[in-house]
This record gives sequence, C-alpha cells and structure tokens, in this order.
Amino acid sequence: MESSGTERKLTAIMAADVAGYSRLMGEDHEATVESLTASRKVFSEHIERLRGRVVNAPGDSILAEFVSVVDAVQCAVDIQRELAERNEERPPSRRMEFRIGVNLGDVLIKEGALYGDGVNIAARLESLAEPGGICISRSTYDQVKSRLPLEYEYLGEQDVKNIAEPVRTYRVLSKPGAAAGRVVAARRRGFRSGRILGTVLSAAIVTALVAAGLYWFPGPSDREDPILAMPTGPTIAVLPFENMSGDPEQDYFSDGITEEIIT
Repeated sequence: MESSGTERKLTAIMAADVAGYSRLMGEDHEATVESLTASRKVFSEHIERLRGRVVNAPGDSILAEFVSVVDAVQCAVDIQRELAERNEERPPSRRMEFRIGVNLGDVLIKEGALYGDGVNIAARLESLAEPGGICISRSTYDQVKSRLPLEYEYLGEQDVKNIAEPVRTYRVLSKPGAAAGRVVAARRRGFRSGRILGTVLSAAIVTALVAAGLYWFPGPSDREDPILAMPTGPTIAVLPFENMSGDPEQDYFSDGITEEIIT
C-alpha cells in the first residue's frame, strides 16, 4: 500500500542529456550555457505542445512525462529535428547534441517527482542512444510502431545498470547524409510509390528512345547488305540514374537500371 502523498501510474517517460557536455563546458563555459539554455527552450516548447510536462532538469539533463507514449516519441523526433537544424549554424566542435530515451512504464509519483524502474529504464535508454539519436523500449515500440511514420532498428536485449532484466531496445532510425544527428521520420513508405512511378517512367522513356533508334537505324535484314559506317545522326546516351529516395541503401537499384540498359 502506498504511503500518503504517493501514487503509481503507467506513463511515458522521456530522458535526455547532452553528449560530450563536460568537453563543451571545458572549452567554452559561457557559450555552452547559452546553447544549453536555448536547447532547453526547444524542449519546453515541444513538450508543452504535445501535452507533456518537464519533471526535472538538473545540469544538462531533462526528464519529462507524457500521457501518450505516441506523443512522447513524436516530441523526441521533433526536438531532434529542430536541434539538428540549429546545429548546422555552429562549428562541428561546438554542436550541442542530445541523446534521448523514451520508455513506457510504471512509476511512483511523490510531490510531482517520478521514481522507479520506469524512470531508470528511460535513463538507460538515453545512454544507449547516439548523439542526436533516440532509443526506445519494447513497451514503447509496441505502442508506436503502427501509429507513427517512422522506422526502427532492433538493437537486441541490452544489459543495463541497476535493471534486473535485459531491456529490449530499438533505435529510431536517422537519415544518413541529413543534417548532423537529425532524427527524421523514415518516409520510405512514401518513397516506395515514388520509386515505382519513377521506374515506370524511366522504362517508358528508355523504350521510346530505343524504338526511335531502331526506326532511324534499322537492324540487318535477311539480305546481305554491305557493312554501314557508324551513324552520324541521332544516338542514345545513358546517364546514371539518380537515387531520389533519400535512402543510400537503394543506390544499387538505380545503378542496376543504368547497367541493365547499357548491357
């Protein structure tokens, strides 16, 4: 039975801190404090917009809770996106990149503060995240996997400090080549339809060009014609197709089309 003034509830917890904070402070104390203050404002605005509340903010850390775990993950994505855009204006050595962990778990509430494994797991997930990245627990993943236009990478069961059982961890995928550390919605679902349309259009154009070439330069017939010189009229050139999906893993697809046409 809980003591007076305490209660338990299931809630979504976001834990965040700055990667390399000690180094940043050592190099330029005033600039780091200024950047941290601006970053905290970004957190506060997005947390408030998505109906969360900041529970605690000691040092370079931020702890927040949300009624909806979907809102918590969306908030983390929005925060990382805006912070990455702001970091583009700073030298690489002075960029302030946060790591964020999100967990859906049971917590004990006393005088507005949160306690328990639900909070501890969120903090451990944050430590597993890359600078500018987000890690979430299995309980979080199960709730958001079909509700947000994101993609995730399973990192396996992670043994973390002071947690009895391994934590199944997922990384919210970031987009290679985007703004440093920028966490974005993985829009591959939208790109799939675009790739299909692009492939169809490319195939149609190539077919038309080949047909035109055959019309102007017909192949040999049954009769033995003399060998003709190389044509001086219209010819077909195949330039490399560009991967417009934004996913470098799909480069092989556009390269393959180019090679097949050349062959």
